[in-house]
Amino acid sequence: MRRREFIAALGGAAAWPIATRAQAPLQPVIGYLSTNSEQQVKPQLSAFRQSLNETGFAEGRNVQIEYRWAEGQYQRLPAMAAELVSRPVSLILAQAPPAALSAKAATATIPIVFVVGFDPVGAGLVENLNHPGGNATGMTLISHLLGQKRLEMVRDLSPKASVVAMLVNPISPDTVIEIRSVQAGARALGLQLAMFNASTLAEIEAAFDAIAKKRPDALLVGTDPFFLNQRAEIIARAKGLSPVPTIYPFRDYAAVGGLISYGTNIANSYSQAGVYAGRILKGEKPGDLPVQQPTKFELVINLKTAKALGLEMPPSLLARADEVIE
Repeated sequence: MRRREFIAALGGAAAWPIATRAQAPLQPVIGYLSTNSEQQVKPQLSAFRQSLNETGFAEGRNVQIEYRWAEGQYQRLPAMAAELVSRPVSLILAQAPPAALSAKAATATIPIVFVVGFDPVGAGLVENLNHPGGNATGMTLISHLLGQKRLEMVRDLSPKASVVAMLVNPISPDTVIEIRSVQAGARALGLQLAMFNASTLAEIEAAFDAIAKKRPDALLVGTDPFFLNQRAEIIARAKGLSPVPTIYPFRDYAAVGGLISYGTNIANSYSQAGVYAGRILKGEKPGDLPVQQPTKFELVINLKTAKALGLEMPPSLLARADEVIE
């Protein structure tokens, strides 16, 4: 081979892999921003991955997922959101209100799919539910509005109840709205509401000590994701209040020993979030996808816990239950 032909061939061979790499499509990257720990959200994460897979995106095959776990420390979320934006990721899945607000503050261009319990319009995440506009859409659990229903169950359990305690996280962005809803329900039912704050594990312990001294007729646990992250501790403490019945916002509590839960099936919402993530990765705009709301709420009763606490479940309440754990 002549020298000139050899050099030309060598140059072409060297350039070929570069051109191929330039043309190869890059895998999209989802930033999974969570207020909780990975261990505590396994069912939700599994539901998200499965539905994402059903849209044609399998983690490790044609999509990457980068995880950021705040583990209940909400002050870490803004920096975590900024990291994902600077990556940059193709989409952010924001788990719970603090993560959604941090993601929204971090970017106005990267698509966001959120799962929150509060009103996303009032919080400024979207313009309206049917036509979100902007770069965010997702699911609302409407959990902050169900406190009144849980209070009605207190009446079913203890018709003569007069004082109900409520455990809330004062730094949670949806606490104020939730408290207002429960206060309205308490006034309508003639109940006195006693609030107890906790935003750390030590404060949960102190709050339950104070609740025990108050001797309420029942206890409501707020919807904040930090409490869900600490549900084993909260359930153990609540059992120590026996025979005071405790009502929780999600079945995740009742499934691991909580007495009663009433609320949205969170895993279903994360399944829908996976569908939305897949649709957005295929080119749809988040602002065109309506915010989804639950159409069904679950009443779960742990009869085993009731028997251990010496509590008699009213037949009317058992008849309404979607699931009874025995």
